[in-house]
Amino acid sequence: MRSPLPALIRKDFLIFLNDRRAVLMAVAVPIAIASLFGYIFDSMGRSGQQGRISVLLVDEDASAVSRAIGAKLGAEETLDVRPETLLNARETVRKGKAAVALHIPRGFGSLAAQALFRNGNKPEIVVHQDPTRGTEAGMVKGIVTGAAMEAVSQAAMTDRGNIEQALKDAESDPDVPSDVRGPLMELLKGARKLTAVTAARPGKPAARGFSMPFTMRDEAVTLRQGVAYNAYAHSFAGMAVQFLLFFGIDTGVGMLYLRQRGLWSRLRAAPLSRGTLLAGRAASAAAISFVILCVMFGFARLVFQVKIENLAGFLVVCAAFSLLTATFGLMIAAIGNTPEAARGIAILVTLLAVMLGGAWVPSFIFPPLLQQVTQFIPTRWAVDGLDGVIWRGYSLGAALAPAAWMTLCAGLFGLLAVWRFRWNAE
Repeated sequence: MRSPLPALIRKDFLIFLNDRRAVLMAVAVPIAIASLFGYIFDSMGRSGQQGRISVLLVDEDASAVSRAIGAKLGAEETLDVRPETLLNARETVRKGKAAVALHIPRGFGSLAAQALFRNGNKPEIVVHQDPTRGTEAGMVKGIVTGAAMEAVSQAAMTDRGNIEQALKDAESDPDVPSDVRGPLMELLKGARKLTAVTAARPGKPAARGFSMPFTMRDEAVTLRQGVAYNAYAHSFAGMAVQFLLFFGIDTGVGMLYLRQRGLWSRLRAAPLSRGTLLAGRAASAAAISFVILCVMFGFARLVFQVKIENLAGFLVVCAAFSLLTATFGLMIAAIGNTPEAARGIAILVTLLAVMLGGAWVPSFIFPPLLQQVTQFIPTRWAVDGLDGVIWRGYSLGAALAPAAWMTLCAGLFGLLAVWRFRWNAE
């Protein structure tokens, strides 16, 4: 007796292909969104193409130090610096039209130069920030620190009045340890001599302040040194995982609609077990998912030059995830039991799985406990597995680990689906 399984798979394939709109949506939507995300991430990684952080500068000091800080911030390619009043700056940040407003109060320059050599009475730069844009504020504060250190140290080491005051403070301040007092005064006397020398050289550049004693160079670590990272690779991996999970859910919910129409009652009259019925549905959904994955990454290869470094590993990971998404949809349908309940459960579970899998946001922003939990989420293994075989340089052996974990989860989902399967709605 011939198995009905091939006929069930062929039937589902024909139904899927006959609905041209569904085919277009299943392939075109994830490609479009992955292309958009890839463009955004690719632009962020290229110098001069990323968006500039809006910074409002409130300079109430108007000293040489504050002007130098403003000039150094304005020279940064990543910042868009504009002068503003304090009231308008706070209101602009509150409305979300600027990420950060820097407030340099009166007397900042002289107080900061004096505080360089003594404790206490340190002025502050107030950072008014949009609470939803903490990452941008952190970047701005790092840039401000370097700019202010150079400007303040230059003022402290070249302004004779600051140096003389610092000498008096070092000599009379009881908080300065006795073993530190002598070396500190020698340092300040050296600065006084330097000021005298530069003052006697009219037309020559004055002594500079302390600047960063090093530079940094970015280098993306990929499979081969010198090969640029393609940001479209990760965006296509994340969007493929997300939309194929939704496709798996549609597959499961579609079965519930067929049961409502009485198709399952007719199938029950045939020599067809529930295991065979679910296996046929899972196999056809997995095969369609596999084709969609291949089409998506074929598009990425042709249009965005996303090169798959390990084709065999890629096929293994795609096959495992295709099976996972098919059984996931059947499990959700079996647990929900009705189309309405299944969709509600599916939306919650899918969105959580995609988020925890790293398809939306990087996992480093998660709390430590949640970072540990994500290591057991199958979507995390799917994204990492696709990244690994596409650009990280996973060998076939390394690709088997995420594939094995996804296959194990697929088997568990399938067993739960069979266990919860009902021929009739309860």
